[in-house]
Amino acid sequence: MLPFLKLVALFALTAVAEIVGCYLPWLVVRQDRSAWLLVPAAVSLTLFAWLLTLHPAAAGRTYAAYGGMYIAVALLWLRFVDGVALTRWDMAGAAIALFGMAVIALQPQIPPLT
Repeated sequence: MLPFLKLVALFALTAVAEIVGCYLPWLVVRQDRSAWLLVPAAVSLTLFAWLLTLHPAAAGRTYAAYGGMYIAVALLWLRFVDGVALTRWDMAGAAIALFGMAVIALQPQIPPLT
């Protein structure tokens, strides 16, 4: 169970780093905030790229599984940063995405079909 929780935490942290790295430039462009926000945005996106390298699976599989966590974290961002209430459709979509992430990330380690 601990390896699974570590994997989930790593995916969640990776998603937060990506969202912060993209949200800060959005603030600069859309809300006319200081261009200095681009500095922590670049740091956050660098952290995001580095965190992706810590995942144990092949890059393509990591990106595929990561997408499910990204959806869930983006919806949490929508709720707690943007202040928008989630709908039952948002929650259902996040649950489906997280299930898909789990299927990809936790698959048995057997040789692939050739």
